[in-house]
Formats: sequence, C-alpha cells, structure tokens
Amino acid sequence: MFSYVPPIDDYRFLLTQVLGFDGAMADIGKDVDADLAAAVLEEAGRMCAERLHPLNRHGDEEGSRLVDGAVQTPTGFAEAWRDFAQAGWTSLSADPAYGGQGLPFILQLWLDEMLSATNLSFGLFPGLTRGACEAIMAHASDDLKTTYLPPMVSGEWTGAMALTESSAGTDLALLKTKAVPNGDGSHAVTGTKIFISSGDHDFGGNIIHLVLARLPDAPAGVKGISLFLVPKYLPDADGAFTQRNGMSVGSLEKKMGIHAQPTCVMNYDGATGWLVGEAHRGLAAMFTMMNAERLMVGIQGLGVAGGAYQQAVGYARDRLQGRSADGARGPVAIIDHADVRRMLLDIRSFVEAGRALAGWTALQLDRAHVHPDATERAKADALVALLTPVVKAAFTDFGFESAVRAQQVFGGHGYIREWGMEQYVRDARIAQIYEGTNGVQAMDLVGRKLPMAGGAVVEGFFDLIAADLDDGDIGGRTQAALALLRDVTTGLRGADVDASGAVAVDYLRLFALVAMGWMWTRMAAAATDDTPLHSAKRSVAAYFAERILPQAKGLADSIAAGKATTMVLEADAF
Repeated sequence: MFSYVPPIDDYRFLLTQVLGFDGAMADIGKDVDADLAAAVLEEAGRMCAERLHPLNRHGDEEGSRLVDGAVQTPTGFAEAWRDFAQAGWTSLSADPAYGGQGLPFILQLWLDEMLSATNLSFGLFPGLTRGACEAIMAHASDDLKTTYLPPMVSGEWTGAMALTESSAGTDLALLKTKAVPNGDGSHAVTGTKIFISSGDHDFGGNIIHLVLARLPDAPAGVKGISLFLVPKYLPDADGAFTQRNGMSVGSLEKKMGIHAQPTCVMNYDGATGWLVGEAHRGLAAMFTMMNAERLMVGIQGLGVAGGAYQQAVGYARDRLQGRSADGARGPVAIIDHADVRRMLLDIRSFVEAGRALAGWTALQLDRAHVHPDATERAKADALVALLTPVVKAAFTDFGFESAVRAQQVFGGHGYIREWGMEQYVRDARIAQIYEGTNGVQAMDLVGRKLPMAGGAVVEGFFDLIAADLDDGDIGGRTQAALALLRDVTTGLRGADVDASGAVAVDYLRLFALVAMGWMWTRMAAAATDDTPLHSAKRSVAAYFAERILPQAKGLADSIAAGKATTMVLEADAF
C-alpha cells in the first residue's frame, strides 16, 4: 500500500479562505487561530500516518479474538491506544473542567476523518468514548460526572453504548433488558445486548457502558426506557476500580469488515449501574450520544473515501497499461485514460466538498454550544440537527461508492487482499448501517427535520446557500439544483408515511448534492491564485458542476413520482 498523506494543505485552505475560521472563533470567544489549528491537525495527521495506518491491514487480518472470556485486540493496538491517549488526542475537544483541551470541534471532526482514512477500527474506540462522555456530561449527576469523566477524557478509561437487542434494533420499544433498584441508589441491570462496538478490549482501565433498560414500573414503549451507566469495574473498599462488575462478553460478532474492532455480545447479569438522567427518559439522554456518533459515522464515510482515493491515485500513476488516446505512446500510466480520471474525479469531488461541509457543520456545533447569544445558539443548534442525518447518510453512501470506485481503478488487483482495497470496501459498508440505517436517516430528515419551526429551519438553510451563489458555472448550476430542491421540499409538506418513505432516500441525496454544490461554489470563489492547489480546486469544481450536479434533475423527477409505483405491488407478490 501507498503511504497516507494527511490533507493539511486542504484543511489550511478551508480554515483561512473558505470557512472564515478566525472570525468564527472570535465570534464565540475561543482563543484559537488558523495557524494553531493547522499545527494541531498536522501533528494529528502524523500520528495517523505513521502510527495507525501501518496497523490497519495487520489489524484486519489478525482481528480481535475472545480468549477465556476476555477480548484480545490485534497486536499493536493496545500500545497504539496508550500512545494516542498520552499524546492528548482523546481530550482534544473535551470540556477543560474534566481535563479536556476545549479545542474547536472542527479539529475533532477532521481528526476523525484522518483516523477513518488510516484505521477505521481503531478510530471507533475514541469516537465511542467521546460520545459516551457527551451523554454523561449532558444528563448524569454531578457525582457520576466527577467520577467517570476525567479518566474517560484522558483515555485511561473508554466508553461504549449498549442499545441493540436481538429483537430490538431500530424499534427500541421492544427492548427487554431490566434494571431493578438495589436500594442504595444503584440498580441491578440484567439482559443481553448485541452489536456492542468496543464492548471489551485489552487496553487496561475501565470500560463505561451506557445501557438502555426498563425499570420495574416502566410504561410500555419508548417512553419506558431509562439509561444506566454500567462500568466494567466497580470501586473496592479503597476506592480503586478493581472489582469486576456482573457483565461479560458472550461472543464476538463475525463481521464483513472492521475486523480489528471488537463487536461484542454483552451479557449483563445483575450488573451494578446508575441512572443517567431522569427515569423513563433514557432515549432522550441516549440521543445526545447518538447524534454525536452520527456525525462521527458520516465522517467515517468521508475518511474511507479519502484514504481509498489516495491509494487509487498512487496506483493509477504507477500502473502502465494501454496506449495514449492518439495512439502515439504506450504503455501509458492508467491515469492518462479518461475513464480512470472519471472515477478519481468522482471520488475527489465528493471528498473535498464533504470535508468543507463537515467543517462548516462543526463550526455551527461550537456556535450552538458556546455562542454568547442564546438566539444564535438556538439557530446553530437547529442547523446542526438539520444536517446531522444528511452528513451521516450521504457521506456514508458516497463513501462506500467511492471505496468501490477506488477499488475499480486497481482492476483485478483491487479484488486481491495484497493491495488493501477490498478492506476499504468491507470496512466502509458498516457505516451505512450502524447508528441508524441510512434509510432511517432519510426518513428522519423528511419526517422530523424539514418540519422544524414550521419549515423555517430548512428554508433558512436554503437562503444561506442562495446568498453565496453567483451566476458562474458552478454557482449557476447549484442555483438550478437548489430551485429543484425547494420545489420538492414544498411538495413533501404534509406527505403521509408511505409517500415520505418512498422518496426520502432520493430527497436526502438531492439535499446533499446541493449542499456540496454550495461548498464547491465557495471553494471555487476562494481559489483565485495560480498555485497548484487553487488551480486544482477550480478544475474539480467544474467537474462537479458539469458531471455530478446534473444528477439533481433525475432525483427531482424520481421524488415527484411519489409513492404510486412503490406501493402498488402487493406484499405477497414479491
């Protein structure tokens, strides 16, 4: 495999010339400028390229194993985790009150991109821990925060979330895990959860599970679900966390990809846990973690696409096959062939626009958390809520498609383990499924997010896009796509469940294309110099405008067709 090159120049371009990073930080009172941000990202990229990327293929081949009831991660993972934590990467964006560095979330999200590009299985450990910290921070008691957050932020301890059961996946109303009060403020949690990423490992330290369960007096359905903090180890008489809790790993899932990541079946046998938030309101508390994870999962799709693209470009430059278009030279590097360039440009036009949109969304998240004006916080929070299903679903769809295209560049060699491309395809696939399948995300966008504030949030977002669009090639074509998006959005208002479900996936993809066209318009406008980076930006923007954005018309036509042909075939005729 080719070495990974962190996209630091692109990050710097976005920070300084597209996203207005310095002004955004001044607006929320953070003393961080673009130079510092780029330096942090450069150091993070070095860790990913030199420490984590070399472990990726080995981790996939060795995989995590269950030995005598304990998980063993692939050779080198535990040492890499200690290095990662000691370097401060687990605390990057965390609250300084609990040992975090409090740096802007855009740095966290772009670190997640580089982690996903170099070692997706490893990147799940810090990502899940961070999500658990956010749920504890938002909903737990002060005692739980004081006890559990500092070692989780430092990376001494890690986190996992336990939602899914064999009979309760998307429909959590069906879950059966029980929590019975112990009489001392704790609860005995009993049940079995499946698909629990990072449920156990050999890094040392505690593992903090956030578990959904029902109290004895719980009402039926999702309104009867509570959230519990259940640690692998409990404190002994001296306060040291050495006593094993009543939880165990029943087995490890055998999976298509992310083999190095231990995906556990977890058994809770009267395990001691503590209520997080209010009784019977655990789903709301868990969604704090879920929403954070959905952004992270979207970035996984982006990172895998970027990592696969780098491998495909390296191969396309080296591989000699065929003759030049005029027949005068041969054999030539396959990057000279138009079809290979098409595949590479398809990937690159997504990766660079996705990276920009992720950065813009991250700036809104910081604005939602710390802007001094409550009205501005509320506006930013609504925009993040609107874009979360788009980032999760569109980025992972485009990410998987990009991994397949990058594999295709290699031809037969892409199907062979030696080159590593089949691992990208296998690893990328899960991101379309977990943390809410992409179909569920599309339904969330259409059914819950478009109606927010009577439609004012989505219309306000469209107005933000329109304000940046000029009459040039990319701006004009994005204007046309935006007009289609506005029309179908109006048509979806008041649609029934079947009508929404029939078109939601197409709608989300159209939404994402328009948002990426917006980012390409901004990037092309900023790329005014004759440098290689600016010249490449203008070229890729033109490709996106002329080869990718025209898909908007077909998607709009499909959405306008509605549910008729989707629902006409009787179920027993399938």
